[in-house]
Amino acid sequence: MVIDILTLFPGAFEGFLREGLIKRAIERGALRIELHNIRDFTTDRHHQVDDYPYGGGPGMILKVEPVFRAVRSLPRGKVILMSPQGIIFDQNVANSLAKEPHLIFICGHYEGLDERIRESLVDIEISIGDYVLSGGEIPALALIDTITRLLPGVLGNIDSISSESFQDGLLEYPQYTRPEVFGGMAVPPILLSGDHGKIREWRRREAIRRTLERRPNLIDREKLSIEDLKLLREIEEERCQEML
Repeated sequence: MVIDILTLFPGAFEGFLREGLIKRAIERGALRIELHNIRDFTTDRHHQVDDYPYGGGPGMILKVEPVFRAVRSLPRGKVILMSPQGIIFDQNVANSLAKEPHLIFICGHYEGLDERIRESLVDIEISIGDYVLSGGEIPALALIDTITRLLPGVLGNIDSISSESFQDGLLEYPQYTRPEVFGGMAVPPILLSGDHGKIREWRRREAIRRTLERRPNLIDREKLSIEDLKLLREIEEERCQEML
């Protein structure tokens, strides 16, 4: 995958690209990331990228010309605008974007951006939540990290993705490692039993239980298997008994 990032603050990404998963993905050839300073696409001597809004109002607005030139200087890709007005980013969106060969991120700043950027350049607007940040850099970092994990050859064990939260609509089951007992807290005996069938069932039950307790809105009964529905009913009955 190729990712081009248009930003006024390329330094915000430099450390991120030199560490951890992103660094490994780049080194393995699964990912190439290019940073582009929007100021480099201005034509005036002051490299002005913003101006006052027509009609008045607070703040400054990102100009259309430098962003247009920046996007048009690149090979065609899916153009993503980080915006609080966009669709909410989730695992399904990440899975879809991970299939694209080329992504172009536009990171806005200031009070807003010229609407013609949306009209003429942007394929999709994405938000990471119902709040406002000072710019699109942090949301872009979140998307890139999430998408990179899904690229072939990036993670050592691809099976780890399938069991993660949100991949199948459920939160991930609890995980444990050594020591077996710490501070009086013991690892559940089933995980030490060596019975892989029972371990799988326990993990599935706990994933359903955790989702029901923490994010019940994620449970879609129509998408659950017969076995999952049986586990869900058992968990609901247990909860009812606890409340009596």
